Amino acid sequence: MSASLIATALAGVVFGLAIAAPPGPMNAIIAEESVIRGWLAGFWAGAGAMLADVLFFVLVLAGVVTVIDHVPVIRPLLYLVGGVLMLYFAIGAINDARSASSFIGENNGSSKGFRKTFALSLTNPYQIGFWLTVGVGLLESGTLDVFAHVPTVGDSLSGTLVVETGSPALIAGFFGGIVVWIVAYPAALAAAGRRVDALAPVIAALSAVVLAGFGAVFLGIGALSLL
Repeated sequence: MSASLIATALAGVVFGLAIAAPPGPMNAIIAEESVIRGWLAGFWAGAGAMLADVLFFVLVLAGVVTVIDHVPVIRPLLYLVGGVLMLYFAIGAINDARSASSFIGENNGSSKGFRKTFALSLTNPYQIGFWLTVGVGLLESGTLDVFAHVPTVGDSLSGTLVVETGSPALIAGFFGGIVVWIVAYPAALAAAGRRVDALAPVIAALSAVVLAGFGAVFLGIGALSLL
């Protein structure tokens, strides 16, 4: 494998990590599952979000996702559906915060993290918007400013990592970076949950706050867009 191909793949890994890591509803669910039910539950929650990304990637390849841009009413409806789901999952996180006095363990069979993150990802306009813009750019020959598309740090790090797009190595690295995140992030939280009993209800409560906040914002955006 040439040095340039390795560099491209590593840039993809950095990009995948940068996209997966920022705080948001998906990472809130992963955190809740990890500290209450263990690494495997947290990993599966991350896998649900990643599966949606894989599906969007396939739809971008097929040109199907562009339909959303041609039917304006779809985006507001996605905001509304996503907002309702987030508020619903926030209620579940509140119940977890009340009932979980400590780490429960890997063998608890009540985890629904995979279904939660998969459903939220499929109705997340931001995630869909990413694949309609940056995702399409990953497939086409050109260049990509990696950090310019990362929430909260894009302006300050813009221009620091520019890579060639249209390479299978970049795509493989991108999904590889997401895999690294959904393996390492739950592992760190699960380890912390085993050591600190109070962490489980606190993380569950924070998850509820994040989900409720994003849910309210999504409902507001969806309602205003339909007016």
